[in-house]
Amino acid sequence: MKRLFLISLIAMFLFSCQKKETHPKPPATPQFDTVAAATIDAGTTQQTIFGFGGADIVDWTGDLTAAERTAAFSPTTGIGLSIVRVCVPVDSTEFAQAKATIDMCKAYGGAAIASVWSAPAWMKTNDSTIHGAIKTTSYSEYAAYLRSFNSAVGGLAAISPTNEPNITATYESMHMTASEVANFVANEGDSCGAPIMAPEPFNMDQTFIDDYLSNAEAKTKTCFICGHIYGAKPYVLSVDKQVWMTEHYINSNVSGNDWANAMAAAKEINDCMNVGWSAYVWWYIRRSYGPIDENGNIQKLGYVMAQYARYVRPGYTKISCTENPSTGIYATAYKQGSKIVVVVINQNSSEVYQPFNLTGVTVSGFTSYTTTGSSNLASGDVSVSGNSFGAAIPGSSITTLVSD
Repeated sequence: MKRLFLISLIAMFLFSCQKKETHPKPPATPQFDTVAAATIDAGTTQQTIFGFGGADIVDWTGDLTAAERTAAFSPTTGIGLSIVRVCVPVDSTEFAQAKATIDMCKAYGGAAIASVWSAPAWMKTNDSTIHGAIKTTSYSEYAAYLRSFNSAVGGLAAISPTNEPNITATYESMHMTASEVANFVANEGDSCGAPIMAPEPFNMDQTFIDDYLSNAEAKTKTCFICGHIYGAKPYVLSVDKQVWMTEHYINSNVSGNDWANAMAAAKEINDCMNVGWSAYVWWYIRRSYGPIDENGNIQKLGYVMAQYARYVRPGYTKISCTENPSTGIYATAYKQGSKIVVVVINQNSSEVYQPFNLTGVTVSGFTSYTTTGSSNLASGDVSVSGNSFGAAIPGSSITTLVSD
């Protein structure tokens, strides 16, 4: 009897230990106190957003097709790009070659900007479309040339008289000092048919820009400061005009579907916005490494750009938002009227529950749109309690929150 009792006790002990070891853990729940809250202050306004876009250089890649234009510019079924950048051809008979694409961008609420790689050879100091500068004696003819282009395409939001004048290139180009660019704009900047964006250096060189702006007349006739960020990082530019980043790509050797590359682009756009710039323009819209591939398909890079371009439309205002509230989390926020848009990047490999506090606005809730390596613009709902809310941001992702 004792033996039977002991056996029963041992069996009960083993069973209880087994139950304890295999008991499932309760599901993890987000903890507000583990991640610092980000603060969004709708009452503190920053720069006005001009838009997000890409380039359509017809002479080098051919024009976009009708379907590709929709994929690029539609804010409902496409990426929602609101800027198309085009080249002013050296042959005036080709002025209207990108007009259909320009018209489509405008039809979706966007705008066109143009840059000059080279003036016609006869207007230049070396009589060539490669290198050289604009002859001072050709200033009025060059301005008339730009006016004609502006008319041919139906109107531009801005035109740049010199693309990357601070480097020496082996293709169509002009190599000019900041003073030379400024001298042309000082003389003819109000005669080019469209507002001037300049000086468009290769690397957003602050010294080049400062030298350009030291010409008071050129500064007066310049509406927007623009440049590229090859070999450079976004930084705060000490100018009293809108700053546009008008060309960059990260890596032409990887596909536009490469997720790491797309996430790098997301962070780059975030950084451009957080230093106060108003526009971000990728290089080719249609390219293997671009937002749309050679077959017209939207790539991961395109969906990442859509997280900004679809929901932060021209005329929105950037508002104060904690830029880096927790490790690997980066955020920007925007508004138009009572509409609030928040874009959040999670560089961590795992999900982060990010809390937010809102001031200066009342919001009932948000619709979220998330792109990851395996999903595109997946939607969800985020509730708001009082002036606070939280969002679960998947690992290695970008999420846009649009107020209801």
